[in-house]
Amino acid sequence: MEELQIITHQQNDLKIAEVISRDILIKNIDDGKDLAANLYYQGFDNVIIHNKSIAPDFFDLKTKVAGEILQTFSNFRIKLAIVGDFTTYASKSLNDFIFESNKMGRINFVSSIEEAVSKFGQ
Repeated sequence: MEELQIITHQQNDLKIAEVISRDILIKNIDDGKDLAANLYYQGFDNVIIHNKSIAPDFFDLKTKVAGEILQTFSNFRIKLAIVGDFTTYASKSLNDFIFESNKMGRINFVSSIEEAVSKFGQ
């Protein structure tokens, strides 16, 4: 796994990890699973990742990378917010996936750190 920095945000009694990396942090399913396990064992159950830290394959639902990784976060009971601009993705299935994920609330696709932090408090 590439070098990463974890910034801890505090919202009431929630401890939120913001994962920062200059490189693509999640290139494949194993990277995503390793990251989820690492953060879980550090005591985080709310995580923010920037979309620029995730390989483009994640956003191509046919690859099943997103499904596998998000299922792992869910298995660890980690709420996840992915921060970025998702308007650049033209895929209807991805946009539907983002809409449904945001509606359920365990996985959120948001445009800012502030929005991510507020979603965890809901």
